[in-house]
Amino acid sequence: MYENDKINSEAYESISEVHLFMKITYYGQSCLLVEHDGKTVIIDPFLSGNPHVNVSPKDIKVDAIILTHGHGDHFGDTVEIANNNNCPVIAVVELAQYTASKGVEHTVGMNLGGSKQFDGFKVKYTLAFHSSSIEEGGQNIYLGEPAGILLTMGDKTLYHAGDTALFGDMKLIGELNHIDVAALPIGDFFTMGPEDALLAAKWIKANQVIPIHYNTFPPIEQDAHAFATELQRDNIKGLPLEIGESVEI
Repeated sequence: MYENDKINSEAYESISEVHLFMKITYYGQSCLLVEHDGKTVIIDPFLSGNPHVNVSPKDIKVDAIILTHGHGDHFGDTVEIANNNNCPVIAVVELAQYTASKGVEHTVGMNLGGSKQFDGFKVKYTLAFHSSSIEEGGQNIYLGEPAGILLTMGDKTLYHAGDTALFGDMKLIGELNHIDVAALPIGDFFTMGPEDALLAAKWIKANQVIPIHYNTFPPIEQDAHAFATELQRDNIKGLPLEIGESVEI
């Protein structure tokens, strides 16, 4: 190898470590690790409580945590990961306040319809039809409205729908935003099921869909590959990722 070729090769390897695409890794339930151009965020980090996940919260290295709502299977390991990384937790304001009360130093309280440009990524909160609370001492603590997330990194946008029922304004979300990939719940029982998620995928005009919020517990068992097959009938690419599997968009 010539010296210039060696230098170019080393430069390429260095660049390849920084994801110029949006890289998404699925960690079960609704947890996604999203990377682009040296920035990494995690959404709904429910890890140690998920019997199907073998990654430890202490192994998660991120620049920010983004939450859709306060249920335990979404709030999960937020406090530990935030403190380990000295990173902000971005959430609806009541949930952000609750997170701060648990000792997290840096929280950003937002609300539905609001957006903010952070260093290397942009977050906008959308509607989601669900609930949001956490149980402490036998009491449920209200943690604000549930939300979906529009996460933009570089020129790619991920729509993480959070826990939601199908609702008509998903059409508006699809009309107002160019969504490159969507993460949609398919588990049914607590959220929309596969049939409603198929309709949601068409309404939001996503080219690719990652199924989430399924198979963690018996009430939400679903066949994600069958869901992906149905998506294909509408020329939408289904991405039924295994836990720990990644895709680049």
